[in-house]
Amino acid sequence: MSSAKTAQGSLLAISDLHVGFPENRSLVETLRPETAEDWLVVAGDVGERIADVEWTLALLKERFSTVVWTPGNHELWTTPGDPEQLRGEERYHRLIQICRRLGVLTPEDPYPIWTGPGGPVTVAPLFILYDHSFRPPGTTQAEALAQAYAQGVVCRDEFLLHPHPHPSREAWCRDRVRETELRLEARDPRLPTVLVNHFPLLREPTRALRHQALAQWCGTEHTADWHLRYQAVAVAYGHLHIPGTSWHDGVRFEEVSLGYPRERRPHHENGRLLRRLLPAPGRV
Repeated sequence: MSSAKTAQGSLLAISDLHVGFPENRSLVETLRPETAEDWLVVAGDVGERIADVEWTLALLKERFSTVVWTPGNHELWTTPGDPEQLRGEERYHRLIQICRRLGVLTPEDPYPIWTGPGGPVTVAPLFILYDHSFRPPGTTQAEALAQAYAQGVVCRDEFLLHPHPHPSREAWCRDRVRETELRLEARDPRLPTVLVNHFPLLREPTRALRHQALAQWCGTEHTADWHLRYQAVAVAYGHLHIPGTSWHDGVRFEEVSLGYPRERRPHHENGRLLRRLLPAPGRV
């Protein structure tokens, strides 16, 4: 990105920082805006420990004009090494409390309006989980889970992401879909949106996964039309650790993950760690 393209600020995005890895933590310390007007969207998986999430978001808030965060599955994990053993909704709301103290925007806050180049647009951070509907065709949820266990590719959420007080992660996902639909319907309909969620809103990006059994932990079919229904000009997501741009129904989708050290290269050539959502690439 040249300075000419960001002279009035850019809406930038990144996800899957995984700062528990020392190499990733060092890279996060290098993240800086190009102008004083730059916003940064952080689409989840900052880290597993609440203290690490707080450190990272505090650092980024000091540097960027506005920081918008939405949780990934790793922030919601309750791991033995975290002094804060909160689970489920309690853990999520603890993270919201930290963000509000830092001045970081979340899915629980009024959606901010980006008025820089490419705007005005409503930036909508979403917290939508998954419900195993991205499973192999013709299988039940139980059958798809059994296949994943047989292949040894089960997501660690099964052991670390507790849905309390919801009866299941699928039920939590359904509640989040309903709540988020109401919020999106209440936005200013005259403005287009940038939708941000940790998990992809469409099934198509998961087809690039090496192990297709993992797709069932990657989203829900209930959001498949949201990019059209809510007038998105861009959609940002992470989770897959396959950074890149794709187009669906004429809408630009950006997978913005940093990823684990062992898998990051060659996806981030030339030090390109942040992806630009607005202004759209090729526009000033």
